[in-house]
Amino acid sequence: MFRVSCIQLRSNNNIHNNLKKTSKLITKAIKQKTDFIITPEVSSHFSLKKKELLKICTSMQNDIYLKGIKKLAKKYKKWILIGSLIIKVSKNKLVNRSVLIDKSGKVRTYYDKIHMYDVVLSRKEKYFESKIFYPGKKIKTFKLPWGKIGLSICYDLRFPNLYRKLSKAGSLFLSVPSAFTETTGKKHWHSLLKARAIENFCYIFAPAQGGIHYNGRKTFGHSLIISPDGEIIKELNKSEGVITANINPNLPKNLRLRIPSLKVD
Repeated sequence: MFRVSCIQLRSNNNIHNNLKKTSKLITKAIKQKTDFIITPEVSSHFSLKKKELLKICTSMQNDIYLKGIKKLAKKYKKWILIGSLIIKVSKNKLVNRSVLIDKSGKVRTYYDKIHMYDVVLSRKEKYFESKIFYPGKKIKTFKLPWGKIGLSICYDLRFPNLYRKLSKAGSLFLSVPSAFTETTGKKHWHSLLKARAIENFCYIFAPAQGGIHYNGRKTFGHSLIISPDGEIIKELNKSEGVITANINPNLPKNLRLRIPSLKVD
């Protein structure tokens, strides 16, 4: 058994402010005797303006937010997954990157978001991530002390084959840090997350952005921790905060023995 915490934020375009808020919530999670902490998508900087991001964002080595979280991981001796940072990988290239840090403060692996959110929800609400970010090419798993985790980010949630591959690679847990829109969140967030849990008999850890942001953009919130049989164990509404739950790594294994659907394509 171990304890996992999902942090919910309402990030803005001030990295220092976002780091301060995240640090407070990490401290709160520590008080809840957590072992593993996950933050939402774009925890450090909430913007879809490429010029602004190219000006502010840096490499992983120089990222202020990442440096701060690494110090906290080392101080409290906890594993922390930054749901995502916007990282500058060349002069004009940005990636949306999930970064896993171990309890000694070292980066162990990272995952670049594969599926870009290019949608027109209405005349006023449009998103074209492919014009901003360079998509990732590889799926990523990592063996935590409690079992293997499969990494994903937000819009990836709509592509079940990705999670099938992660599960067949041995993942018992799936991370889905997100900044789901209010519009689609109301309709699909809970259903998609529960489906991914049940299809793969995996725990789902889904920390989210929630509320009305500085730029007027609305995110759905409702951070969730879901069991491998689709039960919602913990949930937040819209406010910034943290949820923590006990996780049994044997449960996914037992369910897969009873219903061996992962053995068949």
